[in-house]
Amino acid sequence: MIQQPVPVNLTDKLAQFSELWSQKKIAQLNDYEIKLAKLKGEFVWHRHDDTDELFLVLSGRLTIRLRDGNVTLGPGELFVVAQGVEHCPVADEETAILLFEPAGTANTGDAGGPRTKAPEPLA
Repeated sequence: MIQQPVPVNLTDKLAQFSELWSQKKIAQLNDYEIKLAKLKGEFVWHRHDDTDELFLVLSGRLTIRLRDGNVTLGPGELFVVAQGVEHCPVADEETAILLFEPAGTANTGDAGGPRTKAPEPLA
């Protein structure tokens, strides 16, 4: 039996979880994971020494604090944090984002700590 391809509906996937700062894997593209997350509040300052990190805001507003200034994103806007650049995501309101990064990339980068979590797959 041949399985028919099924598109990923981001609205449906976002409705499946409510946890904040918990990445949910929704697809894989070669060696990259496509993940959703809901954010509110401030994360930790960190960097990824081996990869860039793409943030795409689906709803809400996200500020990515950088040591030399902030970048604020609204729905439909994306920003790529370059490899090795220290950053701290902050969302004053609940914000839904899509992340695109190599499989196995730690959400807390070099910072580690109790907020480090592997992405959980969504069915």
